[in-house]
Amino acid sequence: MMNRFVTTMGRIILMTMMCVEVLPSASYAKPSATQQAEGIVDSMAKGDFASATKDFDATVKAAMSAERLGQTWSQLTAQFGAFKSRTGSREVQVVAGFQTVYVTCQFEKASLDIVLSIGGSGQVGGLQIIPTPSAEVPYKLPSYVHKERFEEYPAFVNKGGEWELPGTLTIPKGEGPFPAVVLVHGSGPGDRDQTLGPNKPFKDIAWGLASRGVVVLRYEKRTKVYKDPAKWDKNYTVKEEVIDDALAAVEVLRQSQGIDQKRIYVLGHSMGGTLIPRIGKADPKIAGLIMMAGCGTRPLEDVLLRQLTYIASLSGPITDDTKKKIDKEIQSHMKRAPASYLQDLRDYIPAAAEMAKSLKQPMLIMQGARDYQAIEADFNIWKDVLSSRTDVTFKLYPDLNHLFMTGTGMATPAEYEKPGSVVQTAIDDIASFIVAH
Repeated sequence: MMNRFVTTMGRIILMTMMCVEVLPSASYAKPSATQQAEGIVDSMAKGDFASATKDFDATVKAAMSAERLGQTWSQLTAQFGAFKSRTGSREVQVVAGFQTVYVTCQFEKASLDIVLSIGGSGQVGGLQIIPTPSAEVPYKLPSYVHKERFEEYPAFVNKGGEWELPGTLTIPKGEGPFPAVVLVHGSGPGDRDQTLGPNKPFKDIAWGLASRGVVVLRYEKRTKVYKDPAKWDKNYTVKEEVIDDALAAVEVLRQSQGIDQKRIYVLGHSMGGTLIPRIGKADPKIAGLIMMAGCGTRPLEDVLLRQLTYIASLSGPITDDTKKKIDKEIQSHMKRAPASYLQDLRDYIPAAAEMAKSLKQPMLIMQGARDYQAIEADFNIWKDVLSSRTDVTFKLYPDLNHLFMTGTGMATPAEYEKPGSVVQTAIDDIASFIVAH
């Protein structure tokens, strides 16, 4: 799964994006929103979380009490070092009656934006903590990309429908017909490039594959485009969050010219990878399935426990007090997800590997050995269960992290803030799998 576990609109998101989000409720914009936001951040930096939360509206307070905010701040400083200073603030346009303010904060190891949505009455209706956008670090073109070999066009998934999603279709130059692949996001409100800090792994994959004669469709995730909780059914599941749009994207390719209709594939990363068997079962006509960093069959609570314990261990030994904080963190996350969402995953995850075993499509399963989110043990679960299938290929990369980028030593959340590219070996392996099937 893609990031550290947090919630937005009640769904569970992995923890390394440092995002704590509560969607705003209706109110009015406040002219002095920036000053108020900076004051809240100053209170947080002083450890005065009672003052920091005093203007939170009921919805935000229910999800982020003073105690909970204190725990979150402790996690931030444990991962990114001590708070140094505020380095700037910026407002964006009013949305749903709220003025959104980004307060950029410098910690010892990273720059983070504390994002507050402030209404006209002064109440805070939304809070996020996210990596500061790395606008000063332009996208670095990987050496394996040859832009002269492909073109890009705008595309839409669910075009004209309730959940229309903008996307990009990357098409090799030439007559075709070409094989094609849909890219399916990990957890959280990902964009079409699966942007994380200065890194854009889906852009790397799309341009790398297109340079090798493969059409790629990538799109904005539904939870990024549609953030208003009122639009979502309270009983939604990963079907609505991920699977329906992945299947709709496959249909877009089937209706596009220049594509070999018998060679349409789906690639899922992180949560998208975990759901690959379910996507394959829902559409048996998909030619092949590619899983990148998909979690195994461990219960969701176990995944959370292992990840939180790993992150906490980066700061020193795990004490009894640390264990208690981790337990509270898990309980908080589980409570903030809809029962329907959790139950859907609880029903699916234990059966995922067996479901994969029953599929007719060939599969490529890829895993970075330095990944602390989906780990090598997860990879081995898939490998053990699917060992009897001769049409499943397994690739383990010793030096790669969750983004399939190189590194050394123990992986950390701060590593994702360093610019990099998906390694060429992974791109070549994906292209080879598609050519072979």
